[in-house]
Amino acid sequence: MEFPPCPPSLKSIQHFLKLAQEHDSRDVIIAYWARLYALQVGLKASTQSPEETKLLLAIMDWLEQMKKQHADNEALTNDVAAQAHIENYALKLFLYADKQDREENFGKNMVKAFYSSGVLYDILQTFGELSEEALQNRKYAKWKAAYIHNCLKTGETPKPFAAPDEAEQDESTENPASGEGDEGNNIGHEASGGSGDPSVSDNANDAVQPSSPTTQITPPTAEEVLNNPNKLPSPPVEEEKPGGFEPYVPTAQPHPAAATIYQPIEPVAGIQITPEQMITAQKYCKYAGSALNYDDVKTAIVNLQKALKLLSTGSE
Repeated sequence: MEFPPCPPSLKSIQHFLKLAQEHDSRDVIIAYWARLYALQVGLKASTQSPEETKLLLAIMDWLEQMKKQHADNEALTNDVAAQAHIENYALKLFLYADKQDREENFGKNMVKAFYSSGVLYDILQTFGELSEEALQNRKYAKWKAAYIHNCLKTGETPKPFAAPDEAEQDESTENPASGEGDEGNNIGHEASGGSGDPSVSDNANDAVQPSSPTTQITPPTAEEVLNNPNKLPSPPVEEEKPGGFEPYVPTAQPHPAAATIYQPIEPVAGIQITPEQMITAQKYCKYAGSALNYDDVKTAIVNLQKALKLLSTGSE
């Protein structure tokens, strides 16, 4: 579906529309919720000009079409499943970018991964307030995208895992991934190599080669680029356990990924599970299912064990 151009008055939703466009052919769940969030933000920011109304109505029509076309896709109809899918994807991008940063594989792919992760964490606000971990990851991803973008732009060598002070981080993250300020537009636009207009294809620029041969991104072939010009590199399955970013200590020894071992949990006699705990257990199961979509068996096992422990003992 062709969308009308995004008017300047709605530049605050360009990031979400662009992310949706990049995922139209590779992940309809991300595309759907990105456009839905863009619609919510756009309706609040709209001055009801003809250009704005035309775009917002087009987004509404597309959302309705997708709901009918993918009526059997639970992640489009169930908020818990959708939240789990988006949160897992945002974390994958964040962990990939963080790993490349630690290994000093600086380049546009890293900026793009941090930047897209920040945008995805913004979209997660559709489902309510972000957790402390998500807030921390979003803030750091936005700051890091801006920091590395500016370093590459000025020819400076970024410092791996540079930790900003609070004032610097707040200043650098003038919501570059949430649509406020022109700097955010520039980061997303230049990291993608695109035109900045969500209605314009990025061609092969999103498939830019990694800046270092040690990166784990598999670059697309020429045939793939021609057949799918908006292809983004798929985030690799990392060994890290999901969670907020951990401060890097240069003198510390690397932590090898510990093998996940199943330990039987004895049910507590007479335990009464509250409705809230039941919802939490369901969410863990959804997280596990979403992790399996990315072949991340370890994360799936961890979340299933959390659900089992909660249902067996009544505590996390």
